[in-house]
Amino acid sequence: MVREVSESCVESLMAEIVSSYCRGIYANKPELAAPRIESIGFQVGHRLTERYTMDRPRFTDHLEAIKFICKDFWSELFKKQIDNLKTNHRGTFVLQDNRFRWLAHMSVDPSVETSGSIQDPSAMAENKAAQAIGLHLYFPCGIIRGALSNLGIPCAVSADISNLPACSFVIRIKA
Repeated sequence: MVREVSESCVESLMAEIVSSYCRGIYANKPELAAPRIESIGFQVGHRLTERYTMDRPRFTDHLEAIKFICKDFWSELFKKQIDNLKTNHRGTFVLQDNRFRWLAHMSVDPSVETSGSIQDPSAMAENKAAQAIGLHLYFPCGIIRGALSNLGIPCAVSADISNLPACSFVIRIKA
């Protein structure tokens, strides 16, 4: 019996987690929300990898584990594989998802500059929207980091959004 959770439920849960940590628990210190959201993702990724690799032999190298994340793990989570995997063969991997499902319903005006001082109130709202999208990416970064940690690969994971809903996850293996 396969257990699945409705995608809309997962999206709603993520929105509530981000909202709860940013506006409620850490309203006075929003910089503390991001590490907490990432740690929740880490726990989820760690547990999911345990489930998905139960009947598999251990991976012999980093590239094999990253390919597992790109193909099997991503397919279980998002019903599709990663669109592109790049590496510099020195411990840095870039996973590109051209239609990241958790960002598919979000948008930000690309004409709004996100740095410097913002005088226009509508531009400030757009900047806050971009920050909110960034906060939503800490959870999947945590999932990837937790999955790789469970596979014995300590790493740092960051995300880059340049053109929604496309998203790149940069994995840096710790030596």
